[in-house]
Amino acid sequence: MCGRYVTVTETKTIEKKFNVKNESGIMFEPNHNVAAGDKGLVITSENPKLLQAYTFGFTPAWSQKKTFIINARAEGDHNKENDSNFTGAKGIISKPFFRASIRSKRCLVIADAFIEGTTQEKLNKPFAVYLINRQRPFAMAGVYDVWVNKETGEILNSFAIITCPPNKLMGLIPHHRMPVILEPKDYQTYLDVSAPLEQVTRLLKPYDHKQMNAYPIADSIKNQRNKGRDLLDPVGEPLQKEVFYRQEQKSVLMGMGMSPSRYRKLQEEGKVQGIQEIDDESQNESMKLKKDFKKKLD
Repeated sequence: MCGRYVTVTETKTIEKKFNVKNESGIMFEPNHNVAAGDKGLVITSENPKLLQAYTFGFTPAWSQKKTFIINARAEGDHNKENDSNFTGAKGIISKPFFRASIRSKRCLVIADAFIEGTTQEKLNKPFAVYLINRQRPFAMAGVYDVWVNKETGEILNSFAIITCPPNKLMGLIPHHRMPVILEPKDYQTYLDVSAPLEQVTRLLKPYDHKQMNAYPIADSIKNQRNKGRDLLDPVGEPLQKEVFYRQEQKSVLMGMGMSPSRYRKLQEEGKVQGIQEIDDESQNESMKLKKDFKKKLD
């Protein structure tokens, strides 16, 4: 489950990275604890060139009242064991709550990180989860809808984040679900309502654990009224080691006896991860990251 996430990147940077325009002039304040009922930045299939702010917590158009459903299982009623190797049907296409939206109202949910607790202790033992090598902001797969209050005429644009089985990193937390994180090359396909549904559902899978990391934070994140950057202060070490090196100097930086082929083999086995250009600034940043990830989000 993904009930909290982080969005702190300035909208002008998001516009550039996702090739969208903030035509409505959204004044989005950094939010280190986006929770149900908060506004989140999205890019929708109906307006793929616009950056918009929708409410986190999905209410389908046909609902009699607001529902604030934060997550949509990619497998629907299948894979109740949350098997990370599940390859069966994506049941979301037949769930009444989401079967219309997964076909015609898909969205990218913009984030810099997300928060996940252990399966048993939940947010009593939370972790900040992020993508390595400055891969931020990134996009999680979402679905949205437009609900109208028949009594007041209120219009609510809301969304939910699609979840999938856990990858190896999530297993270290441990947590039984994770949000679907999309590769940049798949953004256009995901937003294209004319794309075959089978092609879209193939994207609803765990992200490569070697491109992610996580570290423990304080349980003050539980209170959704708390929004400050201190929420991301680490209280422990990252769960996975990160390797930083310059591509053109990798034979030197990887060390004596670490050939490129040997490095690739270890990376495939999940024993090392990450490719990042290394200079004085990024070396310093990599050290700061292990101590204080929030400084990287500033």
